[in-house]
Amino acid sequence: MNQPSSTNESRVMPTKAQWLTLTAAFLGWLFDGFEIGLFPVVARPALRDMLGTGGDALVGEWMGRITAAFLVGAALGGGLFGWLGDRIGRVRAMTLSILVYSVFSGAGYFAREPWHLGAFRFIAALGMGGEWALGVALVMECWPEKHRPWLAGAIGAAANLGMLLVGLLAMVVPVTQESWRWMFLVGASPAILTFLIRLFVPESERWKSAVTGRKNKPLADVFSPPLLGRTLIGIVLASVALIGTWGSVQWIPLWVDRLTGGTMPEAKANAQMALSIGAITGSLLAPIIGGPIGRRIGFFGLCAVSLVSCGLLFRLVSAYGPGLLAMVALVGCSTAAFYGWFPLYFPELFPTRVRATGQGICFNFGRIVAAVGALTSGHLVKHYEGDYAQMGAVVTLVYLVGMAVVWLAPETRGKPLPD
Repeated sequence: MNQPSSTNESRVMPTKAQWLTLTAAFLGWLFDGFEIGLFPVVARPALRDMLGTGGDALVGEWMGRITAAFLVGAALGGGLFGWLGDRIGRVRAMTLSILVYSVFSGAGYFAREPWHLGAFRFIAALGMGGEWALGVALVMECWPEKHRPWLAGAIGAAANLGMLLVGLLAMVVPVTQESWRWMFLVGASPAILTFLIRLFVPESERWKSAVTGRKNKPLADVFSPPLLGRTLIGIVLASVALIGTWGSVQWIPLWVDRLTGGTMPEAKANAQMALSIGAITGSLLAPIIGGPIGRRIGFFGLCAVSLVSCGLLFRLVSAYGPGLLAMVALVGCSTAAFYGWFPLYFPELFPTRVRATGQGICFNFGRIVAAVGALTSGHLVKHYEGDYAQMGAVVTLVYLVGMAVVWLAPETRGKPLPD
């Protein structure tokens, strides 16, 4: 089966190969989102079950450690599998990445100590970090240029749809200290997807053409001029968004569980659902609205809205109820909109031969920085004696950094993907 080049604009209707590529990547991102949203919902009951005593200060500290392990794993996986995708192909590398995160997510069922969860999350994250970079490269290289804004929105929305699925499952079957393990078994289900990808999804013809007859050195290229500057600015932009998400927003279900004293298991499920619905909306809208106005202005606006919405939530809301859920949805919309913007912008920074490596490093190296933020968040929760809101109000000031740094980024609006 031949996959058409993304430069073939003469086709009016997308081809079967393009739809297969998008479907496989969409499902991969959806399960990525499920894996990401899984731990914030499971964390507090699981950690309290394993720790026994110590209260939310100790839970928050372990949440920070495990989140940091996850982020470092995702960063390493993004670089490793992105490099692999530029060497052996997008499809084969993506199949391996999904298999890794499925198997080791399911392994969480067998955890008996907090460090077990940390180890399993770290290895699962290797695959999750890789799948993002590979799926983005494959879809953007397969589909025509004119479709990139809505494709970027679909990429961001897919992951958040997976997070919504976590909330729905947790609402149907409450996650408690006695019943949290089953969620990890659900996390193993994407392994089935790997067989379908290998059977039906075609390789990127654009990638094949770019690497034919040349020795490809993707890792060396992205860290050498003229691409070095673009790599570094991409890392900084991703770091801002990821610190906001992993250092604060992903802690909202824990905060809600604390506000209700752990007596309403459905409360954290409702919070996860509100967060995910807002995130789906933001991810879809960001590239569609932000694309025409420019990449730099778009990112600046996302940072400004995120800063204000997070400030209002963490500084003004102090009780669980409809008002909190509405604010959580707004925060989800603004802070997750970055994940629709990145799939539009990052592919525009790198030529085809190194695209998976370049965008994988930008997005996932930002997770290493965010890991430091997550550890800091854990210490802040302990410092504020288990007060997640005070921690969130401090950490989300990071959006001020993004509002300043984005003006150093190259403007790529209206330009085709570099070959």
